[in-house]
Amino acid sequence: MSTLQTLDRGLRALDIVAQSSAGISVADLARELDVHRAICYRIVATLEAHGLIARATDGRIRLGVSAAVLASRFEPQFAGDVQPILHTLADETRATAFISVAQGQNCVVIMVAEPEQTLLRVSYRVGSSHPLDRGAAGIAILAIRPEKPSDSDEVRQARVDGYSLTRGQLEHGAVGVAAGIRLPAGVGATTGLERSVGVVAIDGLDTARAADAVQRSARHIERLITN
Repeated sequence: MSTLQTLDRGLRALDIVAQSSAGISVADLARELDVHRAICYRIVATLEAHGLIARATDGRIRLGVSAAVLASRFEPQFAGDVQPILHTLADETRATAFISVAQGQNCVVIMVAEPEQTLLRVSYRVGSSHPLDRGAAGIAILAIRPEKPSDSDEVRQARVDGYSLTRGQLEHGAVGVAAGIRLPAGVGATTGLERSVGVVAIDGLDTARAADAVQRSARHIERLITN
């Protein structure tokens, strides 16, 4: 399938800007895109005209408000498609299932489903927040990001395994298993949609079964998003 080079460059530029938490200069962006600075200025001007990026007072480029608007419009569709998958995951693992999203340095729960045939359940509230580097959900998100020298051993292991397994990090006795939801290049960080799917239960969770289930659920969600 042929692609439009200018559009491709624009989307790549948006992804690069999204991954630059401190912003990025036009010169550095041109270098990342491997284009002449004059071409980069035109790309930046076009994205800026649509509110997808904005220039700070220091001239560095950051995401604009329209990127957040796009993300917010995606939410109802995402919730409707994913809720049945989450309920199936909860019933299969007999554990509380959840979807989490990265927000800055935190991991926030945005969807929860509880198993129907289990008496004892871990209460996981929508809106619950914890540091990205604590708990299976956040570590799973970090594991799908590009490798960094500062990555913890837990993140490196999750990257190898395809899922994160933690015990008692957020609540005494709780076991969590989560897998990152990989999106096409230019989608995840750009729109604030870095996510993971997982389960949590008190001791007794079949972690091998849970690991397989959360990975299958993550791949199912990825297919829904990209198809």
